[in-house]
Amino acid sequence: MADYVIPPPLIEPTRRRIRVRLGNTLVADSEQALLLIQFGGKDFLPTYYLPISDVRPGALVDEDGGRWSVAAGGLRADGAAWDNDEFGELKGHVTFSWKLLDWYEEDEQVFEHARSPYHRVDTLRSSRRVEVFVGGDRVANSVRPLLLFETSLPVRYYLPPADVRTDLFTASDTVTRCPWKGVARYLSHPDVPDVAWSYPDPIPENPKIRDLICFYNERVDLVIDGVRQERPRTPFS
Repeated sequence: MADYVIPPPLIEPTRRRIRVRLGNTLVADSEQALLLIQFGGKDFLPTYYLPISDVRPGALVDEDGGRWSVAAGGLRADGAAWDNDEFGELKGHVTFSWKLLDWYEEDEQVFEHARSPYHRVDTLRSSRRVEVFVGGDRVANSVRPLLLFETSLPVRYYLPPADVRTDLFTASDTVTRCPWKGVARYLSHPDVPDVAWSYPDPIPENPKIRDLICFYNERVDLVIDGVRQERPRTPFS
């Protein structure tokens, strides 16, 4: 069975101007941010650490053991900033919650977490036959998949809706954001909730995945060109 291999953490400077806002108020603005890249799932997503000197004076309040609330422009985000004493390079730096504050690389907003320069997302059209089985039933059969190759993750097979038994699925309330792909909306099967997703409006860098349906390799049985694939073990298993 294929395993997800966790690389060691990296800390490096970025040439991008990094800004953080609470509502409409700028609370941090730095051209000397450090990018911390950790791997191993959603608890170790890449983030920027900014020098405390680049944080708006008075924005960090109620310090409690290396964690602060953020207050600016009449708004407050409790426990939304913290330091990191695990890595010496990050001494004197602070990062912010990606859920409670808005982050920008230059003038473009970035969602969920920082984008690692070592992380790639490539898409290739293919004529492989992709069959998807859930609970023994074939729910998709396509010879026109779009293959998405993403660093440290299994190949994802994006299929045209016409090649999927969409009548077997219901729309889920689940919504996730990906810095490299956009906002995903999910489909559930009676046997496996949130088993598939699609991007109705992907970011401009990945237009080919628009409206295609992709299944979690980890939660379904995939048959590629007649060969059943092993289910990979990843943070999404």
